[in-house]
Amino acid sequence: MSTSFGKTGPGVVTRDSQPGIIARGVALLLLGLLTITLLGACSAARLAYNQAPTLTYWWVDGHVDLANGQSEPVRQDIDRFFAWHRSEALPAYIGLLQSWQAMATTDLDADQVCRQFQVIRGHIDTAAGRTVAPLARLALSLSTDQIDHQRRHQAKSNQGFEKDFMQGDEDQRLSKRLTRTIDRSERIYGRLSPEQRELVRTWLQRSPWDPARTLAERQRRQTDLLQTVQQAQANPAQAEALVAAHIRRIGQSPTPGYEAYSQSMIRHGCEQFAALHNSMSPQQREQALRTLKGYEEDLKALVGPA
Repeated sequence: MSTSFGKTGPGVVTRDSQPGIIARGVALLLLGLLTITLLGACSAARLAYNQAPTLTYWWVDGHVDLANGQSEPVRQDIDRFFAWHRSEALPAYIGLLQSWQAMATTDLDADQVCRQFQVIRGHIDTAAGRTVAPLARLALSLSTDQIDHQRRHQAKSNQGFEKDFMQGDEDQRLSKRLTRTIDRSERIYGRLSPEQRELVRTWLQRSPWDPARTLAERQRRQTDLLQTVQQAQANPAQAEALVAAHIRRIGQSPTPGYEAYSQSMIRHGCEQFAALHNSMSPQQREQALRTLKGYEEDLKALVGPA
């Protein structure tokens, strides 16, 4: 079961940045796979992708403690998702990577970055749509004990969020965010200069990201999730519609003011990314081009012969 399918941390446009839905299970995979395949080492991406069905099964099992009668249907649904994802989604990612290569050596503005973010969100929405029926089936099969198991998992997840983003003084929290953001950037561009690291710090200090507000939204989604399961079980004929509505509330929170807050974070992230990219040297941009080309080749190998 999921708590969130959106932003996972501050100061960056994510594939969280990204979508949570019932059992998050399969739908999370687009988010995770985009991160793995576009930001990870190529050999690690291939290995992770090929192992993803098994890892996804264990991820779902960790959330709801699957019973024997549930295991095989869940495995089958995961396998069907990955069959679709490999044949239809990965080729689209290849095209996306090719377009990014054309942009890698030129300056960017925030509008260009935000347009790419919207493209990524479109891919996330497509994958989420593929999971509505299987996740509705899983929701209908959950016992009271399994729902309680998910509730405990949510509480533990929130404790981890607080530890990562809310403990320590302001400088300590900023330092953690800085480390994460620099690590992500250096996977693409190579080592950042001291001036570029300071640029990242400055942008993070200006970020509108509010961990308390983000935690409150996580908790709203968690409550919404559990209520969706209960509503689906009370009205099985409407289970898929209820799951789809839950997904829409993940994409656009009903909490007053949250959508404006979310959009401000996205815009800030786009501006931050553009500013950092435009600070890159010709050598760093060439490194980004090589990195993206490597990811393209990696995805082509995963897709197989045309």
